[in-house]
Amino acid sequence: MPRDEIVEWEGREYDHNPKSTDWYVALWIIAIAITIALVLFAQYLPAVLVVVAALVIAIHAAKHPPLHRFKLIDKGIMIGEELHPFEKMISFSVLEDIEGEFPPLLSIKNNTWLSPHLIIPLEGVDADVVYLHFLKSVDEKEHPHTFSDLVAAWLGF
Repeated sequence: MPRDEIVEWEGREYDHNPKSTDWYVALWIIAIAITIALVLFAQYLPAVLVVVAALVIAIHAAKHPPLHRFKLIDKGIMIGEELHPFEKMISFSVLEDIEGEFPPLLSIKNNTWLSPHLIIPLEGVDADVVYLHFLKSVDEKEHPHTFSDLVAAWLGF
């Protein structure tokens, strides 16, 4: 079944910000201090969870984001070979940097439990074309930054 391609581009999920050795040392000092405090209060399960969380954060900080291929088609948006149809989308928003330092982002809220919120970079593509195509099929609503977005930005992700 052929799909009518509107526009196609590539992008990374997020910008990789290399962390210094000091960043990793600070992460582990904080994690170990919290773990020791939890062990002193006989809270063993949370202590293990803190160590696992620190390990996951360190691994995530070290890895480079993969390059994704995006295709805007008549029925939705394809990320790689996976179709995200307009019918499953609740709302969308195009997030633009006022100062123009960063490329615009397409924020999509879905009613699927596996990927309820998608953030797609619009670098190298005309954001107006994407916006107008989405406007035909999906409601536009403001998508403010979530608490987890702010924490990730604060941690340098």
